[in-house]
Amino acid sequence: MHDNRDEIRDFLISRRARITPQQAGLAPGSRRRVPGLRREEVAVLAGVSTDWYTRLEKGHISGVSEDVLNAVARALRLDDAECAHLFDLARTASTGSRTRRPVRRPASTVRPGLQRLLDAMGDAPAIIRNGRMDILAANRLGRAMYWPVYDDAPAPAGQAPAGTRPANIARFQFLDPAGPGFFPDWDTAADITVALLRTEAGRDPYNRHLTDLIGELSTRSDDFRTRWAAHNVRLHHAGTKTFHHPAIGDLTLDYESIDLHADLGLNLTAYTAAPDTPSHDALRLLASWAATLDAAPRLTREDRSHHGQNQRERPR
Repeated sequence: MHDNRDEIRDFLISRRARITPQQAGLAPGSRRRVPGLRREEVAVLAGVSTDWYTRLEKGHISGVSEDVLNAVARALRLDDAECAHLFDLARTASTGSRTRRPVRRPASTVRPGLQRLLDAMGDAPAIIRNGRMDILAANRLGRAMYWPVYDDAPAPAGQAPAGTRPANIARFQFLDPAGPGFFPDWDTAADITVALLRTEAGRDPYNRHLTDLIGELSTRSDDFRTRWAAHNVRLHHAGTKTFHHPAIGDLTLDYESIDLHADLGLNLTAYTAAPDTPSHDALRLLASWAATLDAAPRLTREDRSHHGQNQRERPR
């Protein structure tokens, strides 16, 4: 049996602690010993007994009905990502190694048709990643944009061959000295990455490769360990990201992130820039610079960065 009672307890306590009595429409009272709501207050808001909610918060969530979970989610004001995470935790708690039905495992490779789709998106950097933030495939611009991440774990463009450690955004972000420079708003980017990994851990707790990555990052990075303990989760579909590309400079890009339902666990993310903006010009420069990767794939980070600097300074 996968014992996730600690995860359930810590998640519910962390959500309860962030809600004030005033936000919940309750009297603040006096001499409160805990931040946020008390257990009995959550129980009242959810319409269950205090003993029952206390048992739930201790991790005994197996077999709990959807109606009760939805009531607890409303009482704790969970957003869509948090509500989905609560249901994932409940599903895992109800599933044992002896009774567990066979499940589809997340895809570990990218189909040729998906790679062709990426390659057809010639004007937009695009990547396909899995839930543990491995970049499994990219088009030419996507590989050029993420080349510092690839440089941390060398792999050819497109689908990573068997036996080669794929480029991993989380490992680069937290363990590579170049990570903070690539993400100008590093704190926000780091929060998002950890929340995505926490979401994936709730969805696929039996994934040994994911568990190994989380263990490695927790052991080697205080920043990761602190964020992991916050139990924040996230759905990642659209928005704006900023990058500082070592060879191209600053990029502010809109992204669309789409889960590939035909390929369980894979996500396609594509980046664009608004017309007539510096970032739009930078993407055109990135396309020119990408040719240097094809022509000289063995250049070091310093060599490539220097070459990009020369391109930016070249008279037009």
